[in-house]
Amino acid sequence: METLLQQIVNGLVVGSVYALVALGYTMVYGILGLINFAHGDVLMVGALVALQVIVFVQKTWPALGTIPTLLIGLSAAMIVCMALGYIIERTAYRRLRNAPRLAPLITAIGVSFLLQTLAMIIWGRNYHSFPQLISTAPLQPVDGVFITPVQIIILISSALLMVALILLVNKTRLGRAMRATAENHRVASLMGVDTNKIIAITFIIGSGLAAIAGVMFSSNYGVAHYAMGFTPGIKAFTAAVLGGIGNLGGAMVGGIVLGLVESIGAGYLGSATDLCHLPLWAQSASLQATCANGGSFELLSSNYQDIFAFVILGIVLIFRPTGLLGERVSDRA
Repeated sequence: METLLQQIVNGLVVGSVYALVALGYTMVYGILGLINFAHGDVLMVGALVALQVIVFVQKTWPALGTIPTLLIGLSAAMIVCMALGYIIERTAYRRLRNAPRLAPLITAIGVSFLLQTLAMIIWGRNYHSFPQLISTAPLQPVDGVFITPVQIIILISSALLMVALILLVNKTRLGRAMRATAENHRVASLMGVDTNKIIAITFIIGSGLAAIAGVMFSSNYGVAHYAMGFTPGIKAFTAAVLGGIGNLGGAMVGGIVLGLVESIGAGYLGSATDLCHLPLWAQSASLQATCANGGSFELLSSNYQDIFAFVILGIVLIFRPTGLLGERVSDRA
């Protein structure tokens, strides 16, 4: 039970980050029907910009507190990523709105490689240690279950951001314009909605969330590098599809479910698939030697935790192609 509770805590933390990134995917898809595969690299840019700014602030104003330093780094990351999101939409996607679906998809992959290459040129190939401005000393709210202050902040911040985004989309004038644009571009423009502006704002909001997720991700794992956006980006896209791409609630649910599946799968299936549990007649000579020396041979160890996520995704898509919560985006004429 203690192991299960610990894996649930870990899954909720990772799933919250996935959910924030998945919201950017699902917002863009809901309005444009476009999968922005460069979104994960925006997360990477946010983490590296925050790292650079935090290091600069610590050297320039060493007496400044940790929380103000973190907020300055986070603010800089959000500004850069929001500007980057606008530039990507304006230069790479706007002229391809009426093009065949394959053209913007290839462009998105190209933008992803471009961002990775630029980041590699600016920050280098090496892994960078992300400053631990918030204590990582584990707390023990329940016997055998540990959680750090960084993880607590990630959970609370993610929940607040998700609620704020839902309220923005459902309760504000901007949100009504976004929903109208997602429903039908042409009709919305005839009703006085500046669809170009709304689409740009959608990219800006999604990129800001990606910047926050990047800082959360690096704060939790303590590293940042130029290729760090690929795996969270793919996982977040998987979460968006799992929950029902185009559905904000689905992106949140998909991210949390994905994080829980990964953590629980890595925590339990590894020991459950230890081939040393097989009878001796079913073990090879090398396996017997490994097991006799106290070793183990886990068929599905934590190193393969990505398998669990994509197996679940495949099952969901086979039996429910629209995702767990369905898809709210209407078919365009």
